[in-house]
Amino acid sequence: MKNQPSGPVLRTRALNRATLDRQLLLRRSSRSAKEAVAHLVGLQAQNVRPPYYALAARLDGFAPEQLSGLMADREVVRIVTLRSTIHTHTAADALTLRPWVQPARTRELAAFRKGLAGVDLDRLAALARDLVEAEPRTMAGLREALRAEWPDADPQSLAVAARCTLPLVQVTPRGLWGRSGQVALTTAENWLGRPTEPAPAAEATDAADAAEAADGTHTADAADAADGTRAADATDAAVLRYLAAFGPASVRDMQTWAGLTRLGAAFERLRPRLLTFRAETGTELFDLPDAPRPDPATPAPPRFLPEFDNLLLSHADRTRVVRPEHHGRAWRGNQAYRTLLVDGFLAGVWKLTEDALVVETFGPPRGGAAERTAILAEGERMLATLHPGERYDVRFGTVVAQAGR
Repeated sequence: MKNQPSGPVLRTRALNRATLDRQLLLRRSSRSAKEAVAHLVGLQAQNVRPPYYALAARLDGFAPEQLSGLMADREVVRIVTLRSTIHTHTAADALTLRPWVQPARTRELAAFRKGLAGVDLDRLAALARDLVEAEPRTMAGLREALRAEWPDADPQSLAVAARCTLPLVQVTPRGLWGRSGQVALTTAENWLGRPTEPAPAAEATDAADAAEAADGTHTADAADAADGTRAADATDAAVLRYLAAFGPASVRDMQTWAGLTRLGAAFERLRPRLLTFRAETGTELFDLPDAPRPDPATPAPPRFLPEFDNLLLSHADRTRVVRPEHHGRAWRGNQAYRTLLVDGFLAGVWKLTEDALVVETFGPPRGGAAERTAILAEGERMLATLHPGERYDVRFGTVVAQAGR
């Protein structure tokens, strides 16, 4: 019989405040933009503006030029990683996380197998690398160049194969605030001038060196052991960083965040170093011993977040930030809306028109007039941060049109 989870119960509001604190959403942080991107293990960046809105909500003194400058200087990059979606990562994280999530990219590629009949994927990866390192290529341009080599293959599948087998970054000006541009790709190694292989742990290096000293060469077993140790260390490091930014959390929570499976072994390896709790559902939760777990009564000011903010996407059980009655309210089909947090929970959506910040709450504010005033003030602050000198009204209204209207 499987052991039942043990440890104190963390109720929903306690989980909410702990997660908000680590997400820099209880109080704005004095961290630099680069430090925040690293702490948060990247920012969801399907569109250009979300990383800027995400940092504006979290950092004191943030200006969009700070992140844009990091991107122009190649200290942060846009690359497909977690959940096979585009994220803004520090250069160091791009080089280590992209190889770590390769199993998810391999699974994605399997869906295009039919269109890749007769294609040597190793040869395709080598050719695609040569193409994008010679000059950044759009996906359309890469697709056509690969099609010339494999005219009978599905062109879209060829481009997907390149994207799934290579660590491709979107080069600037794509992603720059107020400029941007079409998506053009090159490899992370070419753009950053460094390899993407995760650094081996000291234990793995020592084991391989010992094997070499013993018989004058690296045996296959020693190499496999070193690779296994390196992979385990990379996963363990990711677990600790995930908990620091999103914990307390379950194994399934982290798997949802990463888009990977079979991460339970890493939690078991780390169990002696972690605390365990239980959610109200009985699910076992893991946490770092010294991580903040604020009083559940700690105030949580309103916050304007972008569409696809990782706060709302990084747990299998999202009730810590989305009340059951509001589940699905931030999306309609493939359309995701920018979100509003009130008292730490999803409470509305918002949009920016030519002349106004329009806020739609899911029902009357629970805190009455004072809450409305706080929402409006936070909206004005966000506008002053990201759109200084521009004139916008801030008002309550309709963001999501009702069906049939």
